[in-house]
Amino acid sequence: MLRHLRTTVRHRSTIILWHHHNHYHRSAKYNPPKTANPPSPPKPPKAPQKPQTFTFHDVTWEDPYSWMSSLQDKVAMRHMDMYMEQEEKYTEAVMSDTERLQTKLQSEMASRLNFDLSTPPLRWGPWLYYRRVEEGKQYPVLCRRLASLNEEFISHNSPSSGFDFTSGKRIEQKLLDYNQEAERFGGYAYEELSEISPDHKFLAYTMYDKDNDYFKLSVRNLNSGALCSKPHANRVSNLAWVKDGQALLYVVTDENKRPYRIYCSMIGSTDEDVLLLEEQDENVYVNIRHTKDFHFVTVNTFSPIFSKVFLINAADPFSGMNLVWESEGIVHCVLEHHQGYLYLFTDAPKDGQIVDSHYLLRSPVDSSSNPRIWENVFIGDQNLVIEDVDFCNSHLVLITREGRKYGICSVALPLPGWKQAVHLRELQPHFLPLPKHVCNISPGPNYDYYSKTMRFTISSPVMPDAVVDYDLSNGKWNIVQQQNMLHERTRILYGTALSSAIAEKTTNVKFSSMNDVKSEDRNLWNDLSEFYACEHHDVSSYDGAMVPLTIVYSRKNRKDNQSPGLLHGHGAYGEILDKRWLSELKSLLDRGWIVAYADVRGGGGGGKKWHHDGRRTKKQNSIKDYISCAKYLVEKEIVQENKLAGWGYSVGGLLVASAINCCPDLFRAAVLKVPFLDATNTLLYPILPLTAADYEEFGYPGDIDEFHAIRKFSPYDNIQKDALYPAVLVSSSFNTRFGVWEAAKWVARVREQTIYDPKHPILLNLTIDIVEENRYLQCKESALETAFLLKTVDS
Repeated sequence: MLRHLRTTVRHRSTIILWHHHNHYHRSAKYNPPKTANPPSPPKPPKAPQKPQTFTFHDVTWEDPYSWMSSLQDKVAMRHMDMYMEQEEKYTEAVMSDTERLQTKLQSEMASRLNFDLSTPPLRWGPWLYYRRVEEGKQYPVLCRRLASLNEEFISHNSPSSGFDFTSGKRIEQKLLDYNQEAERFGGYAYEELSEISPDHKFLAYTMYDKDNDYFKLSVRNLNSGALCSKPHANRVSNLAWVKDGQALLYVVTDENKRPYRIYCSMIGSTDEDVLLLEEQDENVYVNIRHTKDFHFVTVNTFSPIFSKVFLINAADPFSGMNLVWESEGIVHCVLEHHQGYLYLFTDAPKDGQIVDSHYLLRSPVDSSSNPRIWENVFIGDQNLVIEDVDFCNSHLVLITREGRKYGICSVALPLPGWKQAVHLRELQPHFLPLPKHVCNISPGPNYDYYSKTMRFTISSPVMPDAVVDYDLSNGKWNIVQQQNMLHERTRILYGTALSSAIAEKTTNVKFSSMNDVKSEDRNLWNDLSEFYACEHHDVSSYDGAMVPLTIVYSRKNRKDNQSPGLLHGHGAYGEILDKRWLSELKSLLDRGWIVAYADVRGGGGGGKKWHHDGRRTKKQNSIKDYISCAKYLVEKEIVQENKLAGWGYSVGGLLVASAINCCPDLFRAAVLKVPFLDATNTLLYPILPLTAADYEEFGYPGDIDEFHAIRKFSPYDNIQKDALYPAVLVSSSFNTRFGVWEAAKWVARVREQTIYDPKHPILLNLTIDIVEENRYLQCKESALETAFLLKTVDS
C-alpha cells in the first residue's frame, strides 16, 4: 500500500595557444619542443566464439555467442565472468577522460533530488497512512496516525508531528520498518504488493527474496507489530482480503512464474490454507483483486484463446466462483461493484469487431439471465476517449483524452436507471482543472471508498510530477506533493524571480465542461514552461501514418540549427511512452540539447489499432516510425545533422537498436538500457519465463510468418556488416528481465561485424544492484550516460 517511492575546452584552448606561439617563434627561427604523442585508445575486448547452428522452419543460422546464455554450463559461466570483467575495464578506460565531468554531472543531479522521500498522508477510514524515511536510513518506514488526534499537527510535509498528551504517547504508529525487512532478506528490501485489511488490523505484503528470485508473503499484526504464524507462502503474485479482514486470498506462481493457484488463508487459524482454484493449462494465467467496496473478489483468467472474469463473494469465499463475463483472446478488463451493479471497463471486441478504445458496461449483480446481459453506459464518442475509470461511493471518475489533450471528469453516482446508453455530456460531467502539456494521469491508491476526495498524479514534460487531491463534491483541489524547483533559488538558477507567490494553495474552481476548463496559473502547478518549451509535431511515416513527436528544450540555451538531440522511443505493449519531467535530463537541456519523444505505433495513446499496427508481423512499423521521427528532427534543423542520439529502455532498446541497423549513419550515439536485443533466441528458447502477453506482442515463432517477422526485426540478427555504427552505451544488470547475455551478445557481434572506430565505441556497462531502488545509484548511472552522450555527440 502507498507505494506511489570542462576538460576538453581547456585542452582545445591550449592547442590554439600553441598554434599562435608556433607562428610567432618560427619567424624567429625557433624550433619548439616536440609534444608527446597522445595515448592510443584502449582496444575493446574480443569475446570467444563458439559457433552453434540452429534450424527452425526453413531457416538455418549460426550463433557464435550462444554460449553466453548457457547458465548451467559452469565452464561457460567462468568464461562469461572473465569476459564481463574485461568489458567493465574497457568501459572504464574509454570513459576515464570524463571522470571530472561525471563527478560534476552526478553533483548536479544529486542536488535536484527531492530529499523529502515521505509519501503524502492518505486517509482511509479513521487513519492516515504514509511512508517516511528516517535520517541516515536507506529504506522507508510505513506509518499511520489517527486523523482525529491533534488535527492541527497534520501536515503533508511532516505527517509524524504531534504528541497525544492525554495518553502520553506519540501520535504516530510505526507499522513496518523496511530497514528491518532488509535484514531479513540479505540487506535488500524490495516490496511488490502491500495490502492493509479493511478492518485495519493486519498488513499483508510480499518482499523479494533475491537468493531464490521470488516474492515471499508475510502478514503482520498491526496492533502488536508481530508477524502472524501464517500464511507464509513463496512465489506470491496477487493478494485480496475477504471476510472483513479475517481471511486472505493469494495467488502463487509455478516454476515458470505463471500465476496458477488461488489459496484462502484464515488469519489466526492453524488450519491448512485452502486451495480454491488451480489452472493446470500452462497457457492460462490467473489474477485476483477485490472490488473497492470489498464486497467481491474478481478472478481474471486469461490465455491467448480467451479471457474470463469470475466473482467470489468476499463474505463467503468458500461459496464458489460465478462466471460473469468472457471474451475471445487476451483483452483488458477490470470489474467494479457499486450499489447493486457490476461495472466492467474493457477493450474487448464488440459484436465480433475489434474496438479501438476502452468502454464501460454495467449489469445488475442479481441478474438471472444466462449468459449475463451487459449494457453500455456511454454512447461511443470518436473524439473523446476514456483512458481509465475510478469509483468511489458518490462519484464515477473518468480519465479522458481528446486528441493529445487529457482531462479528468467526475459524474455523480448512482447513474440514472435507464437501460439505454447515453452521451457523457447528458450526465453533466464536471471537468477538473489541469496544467498545460499533460502527458499522463495516474489514479492514486484511493482506498477509501466512502471518501469524496480522490488522488491523482499529473505528469508533464515541463513540470515535476504533481500528486493532487480533488474534492469531487465542490471542485477544490490541492497539490499534496510536488518537487518545487521554483523556490527563492529560482532567481539564481534561472536569472528571474518567478517564485514570489508559490506555496501550498487550495484553489476553488467552478465546475465546467472540458472545453471551458482553462489551465490554472502555472505558478500554482510549479510549471517550468517559462524556462523549457514543449512543442508537439506530427511526423509523416513511410506509409503516411502521422506519428506524434514531442520536443522539449531550454528557451535560454537552445542553439538554432546547432543543437544536439536525444530521441526517446518505446513502442510496445500499448504502453504510453514515459514523457514525464525527469530532473536528470535537465543537465542535457541546460547544455543546449533537444530532448524528443516519438510515440511510435505499438505504444499507447492512440487506441488499440495504433498498438496492433506496431506488434507481431507489423513490428517494422514501429521501427520505421522511429526512423521517420529521427529524420524529421534533422531535416527540419531542429537537431544538427550528425548530432542525434537514440535512447531506449527495455523493449525500447529493441526499437532503437533496430533503427540503428537500418540507418547507422543517422545516429551519432545511442543509450540502450537493459535492452531486448536477441528476439529470435529469446522467443524460441526462453531462458527466463515469458508470458502470453510477450508472444502476443512480438509474435509466436511457431507461426512461420511471425517467425520470419521476428527474424527481420531482431536487432542481434540484422547487424550491418562493414558499416560504421554510432557510439553505443548498453547498460544491463544481473537483476533484469532480459538477461545480461542479450546485451553482451549484441555488443560482441556489433564489434565483430562492423567497422572499428575508437571515436564510435561500443560499451557495455554492468550493474549488480537494481538501480531503480537506489536514488544515488540512479544519479551515478545517469551521470555516466550523460557524460557518454556529451563525449560522443557534443565533443
